[in-house]
Amino acid sequence: MRESGAAGKWVGSPRDFLIEQHVADTMTSAHWHDHIEINLLLEGSMTYLFNGRQEYVEAGRLVLFWAAIPHQTISVTPESPLVCIYLPLVDFLAMPIEATARQAILQGAFIHEPNPSGETMGARWIEEWSHGDQVRRQLVNDEIGLRVRRLILDHADVGFNRREATALAGPSVRYTQTLTDLISTRYPEALTLTSIAKLARVHPTTANRSFRDVLGISVMEYLTRFRLARAMQRLAETDDAILEIAHDCGFGSSARFYDIFKKRTETTPRQFRLMTRSR
Repeated sequence: MRESGAAGKWVGSPRDFLIEQHVADTMTSAHWHDHIEINLLLEGSMTYLFNGRQEYVEAGRLVLFWAAIPHQTISVTPESPLVCIYLPLVDFLAMPIEATARQAILQGAFIHEPNPSGETMGARWIEEWSHGDQVRRQLVNDEIGLRVRRLILDHADVGFNRREATALAGPSVRYTQTLTDLISTRYPEALTLTSIAKLARVHPTTANRSFRDVLGISVMEYLTRFRLARAMQRLAETDDAILEIAHDCGFGSSARFYDIFKKRTETTPRQFRLMTRSR
C-alpha cells in the first residue's frame, strides 16, 4: 500500500484492516503510516532500518512494529515473498494487551517471533482474505488478532527493552538515536528544534539533517508523531480528561491538540476514545 517512489505517502485509509502479499524489495527511502504492521517473510531473509537501527528477519517469523515510526527495507534475498498485514491503530489499542507491552511497541519496540510460525499460515491468510467470503475474512482478522496477542505475550517473557542490534555506521545514526531517546523522555516539555538539539549537544541543522538522512522526516515531525501516539494510548486506556492528556503529551493547549489530532487522524480525540471503547 505504499506509493511507489514517494517516501511517506500512504495509499488507503488508516482505519482499514488489510492483508497483501508482494515480492519484498529494498526501499530507496523510509516511509510511515498509522497502522501496526505485521510482516511474515515466506522465503529468504531481509533487513529493516527501523528507528535508526538495523533489524534482521528470517523467513517464517512474524515481526510486529508501529509503522508510524519511519522504516524501510535495506536488504532482502531476491524473489522473497512477503505477507504484510496492516492493523489499524484503533484496533490494536482495543486489544486486551498488557499496558507495558503496548507502551513499549508505541515507543519503538521491534518484535520478533521467537520461533518460526511457518509459511503455510501466511499463505492461507492471503488466500482466504483475497478470495474468501465475509465469514472467512472475519475469521482471518480474528486469527491475526490472536496471533498478535500471542506474539506480544511470548516476547514479554524476555522483556520489552530495545534489544541491541548492529547499527549503521556514521554520526547520523548516533545523533538520531540520541535525539529519539531524548524525545521519548522529554516529549511533555515545550520543545523546539533548538532546545532538543541543545540537549543532544548537536547543532540544530545537523540534528535535522541526521533525522532526514536516517528516518526521512524532521525532528519536529517525529516529535509530533510521538506525542500523538502517547495521546492515543491515554485516550484508549484511561478516562483522563482530554485537556489533561493534551497538556501531559506536550501539545500546550487543547485547541492545538484538537487541531493536530483532527488533521492527522480525521477524527476528534473524543470520537477516537469512543471507537476504542466500542470494540
